[in-house]
Amino acid sequence: MSDKLKDVINKQQQQQNVDENVHSEDIVQLVGFIIGEEEYAVPILTIQEIIKPIGWTRVPQTPSYVLGVFNLRGSVIPLIDLRLKFGLPSQKQNDETRFIVMKHGDDVAGFVIDRLTMALRLKKSDIGPAPDTVDGDNTIIEGVGKRENNILTILKVNKLLERDF
Repeated sequence: MSDKLKDVINKQQQQQNVDENVHSEDIVQLVGFIIGEEEYAVPILTIQEIIKPIGWTRVPQTPSYVLGVFNLRGSVIPLIDLRLKFGLPSQKQNDETRFIVMKHGDDVAGFVIDRLTMALRLKKSDIGPAPDTVDGDNTIIEGVGKRENNILTILKVNKLLERDF
């Protein structure tokens, strides 16, 4: 397990101690990250690993947001740039860039994120539905999490992992 993922889990456990009086079934555990100027989150249990960027191999005839594939301890995993997938301009990787490897069932992929934020624990009551402006069945948006100072978009990992290429 990477050090960054351990840090995220430790922060989550600290936050859990603060929320002792709230029933665990009323809490959703997420990991937050930044793409462009927006904060997104996915359920913590869908994350296999968070790593610093490593080399990858380009695969011909794939959409521009599919950077290629990389080898993670013997497994060949597709690498998707979420900036490009979300219609944002490409950005040079820096010290904060991470690959976040997500899984849902047998589907696994790595996603390039601009920056990891933190582990989050939100009450289910603080999560609203996806906005009406998106197609409910085809959207990658699970819902919108409301926090004290901002909101964040919660993504559907199964939709992110769908192979449309």
